[in-house]
Amino acid sequence: MATPEQTQTRTCYRHPGRETAVSCSNCGRPICPDCMVYAAVGIKCPECAGQRTGAQAAARRVGRTAGARTGALVTKSLIGINVAVYLISVAQGSGGLSPSRAFIDRWALNGYAVADGEWYRLITSAFLHASPIHLAFNMLMLWWFGQALEAALGRGRFLGVYLVSALSGAAGALLLTPPAVNTVGASGAVFGILGAGLVLERRQIYVFGGGALFVVILNVAFTFAVSNISIGGHLGGLVGGVLAMLVLSAGGRHPVYGRFDLLSVLGLLGIAAGSVLVAYLRVRGYS
Repeated sequence: MATPEQTQTRTCYRHPGRETAVSCSNCGRPICPDCMVYAAVGIKCPECAGQRTGAQAAARRVGRTAGARTGALVTKSLIGINVAVYLISVAQGSGGLSPSRAFIDRWALNGYAVADGEWYRLITSAFLHASPIHLAFNMLMLWWFGQALEAALGRGRFLGVYLVSALSGAAGALLLTPPAVNTVGASGAVFGILGAGLVLERRQIYVFGGGALFVVILNVAFTFAVSNISIGGHLGGLVGGVLAMLVLSAGGRHPVYGRFDLLSVLGLLGIAAGSVLVAYLRVRGYS
């Protein structure tokens, strides 16, 4: 057991305003989460670990450690679910690789259907795709960026960000899409992943290698440049991911090292409830 002297809270030697009970395993200096570098023989400060920037080194090491721990299980599962749903939709169609129109009409996001009480469409629409290219593009984006974010956040927080972003993307789509038009696709949730990564990289946790802002700008530009893309769905998902990451790091909690506690769950549920409220206010006059 630790002695009182060992557990005494001190301040980080690089960030004097941050209290910490963790010390470098090599030199003994107190270090905060942003300065921790996970080495094979314990937690070290940036100097002892030979790293230039503590936050970047910690993010890289946490990413590798969490990646080995999670195995991108949630990302792989989400991709598997999306592919399975698409195969079911194709099997119910009239042949070829196109999904069944009846299947899409039954589960897609549609303003009139939501107004009639079919609120499940806010989520089910995020697992439908209109074509093989649509599916392939979204799943490639999910694989590239989803596994990186899952490695940093862990399974629970990553899944929470994904589902909240899907809901906010649906709310955004209802705001900007005519009520009779069906909206499908996982892109709202994928944009949420990009938004969450952007917040992390503003805090010097480089889950996307430091290129989150460029990736977001490129994808937003693509959203406005190409026709038949749900602008509201993409922007709504992006906002949802940003808000989810802000909630997970609220109250001084570190977004990577902090615990996924009841307050985190309540915050994510609050964003989800807000998305449903936006959807309700939008469709209440349709029925």
